[in-house]
Amino acid sequence: MLKVLLTGGIGSGKSTVAQILRVLNVPVFEADRAGREILSSPEVQRSIIDRFGERMLKDGSIDRKELAQVVFHDKGALTDLNAIVHPMVQREFQRWVERQRAPYVVMEAAILTDRARFDHVVVVNAPEELRIERVHRRDGVEEAAVRARMANQISEEALLALADHVIRNDDTELVIPQVLALHEVLSA
Repeated sequence: MLKVLLTGGIGSGKSTVAQILRVLNVPVFEADRAGREILSSPEVQRSIIDRFGERMLKDGSIDRKELAQVVFHDKGALTDLNAIVHPMVQREFQRWVERQRAPYVVMEAAILTDRARFDHVVVVNAPEELRIERVHRRDGVEEAAVRARMANQISEEALLALADHVIRNDDTELVIPQVLALHEVLSA
């Protein structure tokens, strides 16, 4: 079974591509969702509080908005958070993969994980201004906040350099035919 990483910058359309793959009966693991669930584990909560302080705890849970405020403005803090959460997401992904029966499985992740763990890397690509507009519409986040998040992500150029396949989601080319062609290659 092939392991495929589906990634791209914020607002690129990873979730759209993942949804098309689900319609094609491809198992898709959402790393962001797994990460949110992992935040509720006592071990992770303790590590986050130890690193970022008691203010991260609100009503017995990690305050994700407060945590986001810190990590999206401090690359070192983001690196520390990823070091806490990422290994547990990888373990969950591996357990999940073992339960799947398909020609290939997909991990949808905003963060580029260890490239060596995957047989293929698919990057969803869109121009920066379009991505900012999408995130603003989707989340109601102002441009400066979107740019701050983008600044903490791997650059588009670096992502594209690691890509085995690119899905262009720039409103000039239909996405579904691109995903169908990718699906045909990965299913072979």
